[in-house]
Formats: sequence, C-alpha cells, structure tokens
Amino acid sequence: MLDAIAGIGRDGRTGGYRRFAWSDADMALREWFAGEAASRGMDVVEDGNGNQLAWWGHGSDAVLIGSHLDSVPDGGAFDGPLGVVSSFAAIDRLRAQGASPARPVVVGNFADEEGARFGIACAGSQLAAGRLSADRALAQTDLDGRTMAEVMVARGRDPRTVGPAGWLADIGTFVELHVEQGRSLVHSGDAVGVATAIWPHGRWRLDFCGEANHAGATLMSDRRDPMLAYAATALAARDVAVEAAARATFGRLSVDPGGTNAIASRVTAWLDARATDEDQLTTLVDRIASVAREAADSDGVTVEVAAESVSTAVEFDVPLRNRLAAVLDAPLLPTAAGHDAGVLSALVPTAMLFVRNPTGVSHSPHEWAEDADCDAGVDALVTVLRELA
Repeated sequence: MLDAIAGIGRDGRTGGYRRFAWSDADMALREWFAGEAASRGMDVVEDGNGNQLAWWGHGSDAVLIGSHLDSVPDGGAFDGPLGVVSSFAAIDRLRAQGASPARPVVVGNFADEEGARFGIACAGSQLAAGRLSADRALAQTDLDGRTMAEVMVARGRDPRTVGPAGWLADIGTFVELHVEQGRSLVHSGDAVGVATAIWPHGRWRLDFCGEANHAGATLMSDRRDPMLAYAATALAARDVAVEAAARATFGRLSVDPGGTNAIASRVTAWLDARATDEDQLTTLVDRIASVAREAADSDGVTVEVAAESVSTAVEFDVPLRNRLAAVLDAPLLPTAAGHDAGVLSALVPTAMLFVRNPTGVSHSPHEWAEDADCDAGVDALVTVLRELA
C-alpha cells in the first residue's frame, strides 16, 4: 500500500511530499483511501470537515484507528500514511485469521492534520470535536489568498456542513499508530512504543513592519529594516528555548516586497513553540515576544504577535495506555509532536503507538521505518484490536 501511493504528491527534485489539504495530491489520496475501503467491503463516510471514515461493522462504541495522509512541505512517506496503511493491514490479518469484531472497527483519514495549507494543525479533527469554529477555519487563507471555504467549494464540498461531527458519538476508543518522531525506540531497542503524553504547543505569527527602501542608496543609519528585528528574534528564540529545555522554531518566513536589492517593508514569521507544560510554554512565548518588541523598537519598526493555534498538554488515557503497554510488552514514551489523537483525547479514551524510526528524522524526506518494524506495528495493531474489539 505504501508503494501504491509513493508517487502521489512527491516532488521529483527534493524527494519530499507536498500533500496539502484539498490539493490534487490530497484528492488522489482520498480516492485511494475510498478504494482500499471498498475493496474490503468497508463503508466509507466523509463528514463535512473532510475526514474519511471506513467502517468494519456498524453500531456504537467503535474502536477508531488510522491517522492522516496529508503532509508538511517536503514531508516524509511515513508521517501519517503509516498509520492509515497499517490499519488496513491489521484488518487484513485479522480477517485472514477468521476474526470478526465484537465492536465496530473504523479506519480514519483525518483532514488537514499538518495544517500546511491554511495554518491550523489538526483542522479536521479539531472541527469534528468542536474545538475549532467553522467560521474561523473557513476564513483561513492559503498562500494564494484563497479561503478554505473557496477551496472546499471548488472540490465539490459544502462549507455549511463544516463543524462538530455526529460520528464521534459512536466512537468508544481511538488508537493512532504513527512513526516515531525521534529516537527513543532506537535507544531502547524496541520496534513499537506506547505514548504517555503530548507537550503543549502552538503556532504564533509575528508581523514586523518597517519601510521599504533602496539597498544601495539608503544609509544603514537611516533604515527601518524589519529583517533585522526578525533576525534578532530568531537568534534569541534559540537561546531562550535551550535555557528552558523547550522548543522554538521559525520554519516559515514571508518577506515583502522580496527584492534582493530592496530593504523589506514587512517580514512575517511563524513561530512554532513547544514546552513540557502550559506555564513554561507561556513563559517561552512571552520572552520571545518581549525580545521581538525590544528589537523592533531599536530598529524603528513595529511588531505584532498573534496566536494562530495553541494546543494544551495531553495526557493519554492512563488505564488504556497501561493496558496496551502491558499486552504489547512495549515501553512508554512522551512526544513533543501534536496529533489527531491528542485532539480527540478530550472526548474519548485515546492512545498512541509509535513505530521505530532509525533516522529519528521526521517532516523530511529522510524520515524512515524499516519493513520489519512496520510489520511489528501491524502486529501491535492486531493485538490491540483483539484486546479491545
């Protein structure tokens, strides 16, 4: 199954994936998902938010598995898709063993988990759970200035159906399998681990505004250059995060007017910040924002800081995670990365399984998982489904 989708949305130059929400690549993956479900006789439902759900059996108290198929810019082949294909593979193995579920089993493909196009992570699951308002989501724009509402209409969807999803009432448990984003399992020597918690994290937009001018004719002392204030902020963010044993990343930047021989009039930067608890995250972002304001004042520019999406800490269901760790004989480990499982954990008992990543790299074409470890992940899902369903 991974081979079947390996060419969808792949950049021939970088080898990375660009599978953004409602793009041609995303639509091809949706069609692939529906085809895989249909070939297994599973009923597929798509909610108003674009989340796809393939049902094996019907009724309430279902066990939800699966993940997402979209990617970050130049993402890897495993972040998201491994959880989806492993779910179908686990069902195949159970059926080959003659098993049938006492509880319905649902494979999910959550929409826009990475938030690469419209800037809000886990948009599909957040909308379904009622944690993100439809008005806010639909008004978000992509780099071409198109709103989510416009894009959905162009793909034949009705924006009026965006919002809390009724299918959640029929879900009793959610277990998401994901490639590990780190090397904890490499160090422990285990192929599969069970998550304990997700760090609080979020995305903030910083707008530095100055004055466009000529790069050669303008004295250094006469400049109001927003790039300098941004640069000082980015350097300080590293130091602040290191001191706090937290994470601070500026991974996206927009410069206007964007001329090589022109001083910028505006620099917009997006900060991804993560920490072990909410207080530490707040302190981290406040310190970075304070540096940004001081640097802006010093360089005669302005800065505005706005939160685009913030997720609180998630403690996965303790009895469930301990039960799965015991039945799988797998280690417990935390994660600093956000997931749809973290969003739905407030509504249903939720757990996560991680599959070893020998490179430790994620959100990159170098992300990897060995075939044997992927098989171990499928075996783990089979064991989980036998235990729960």
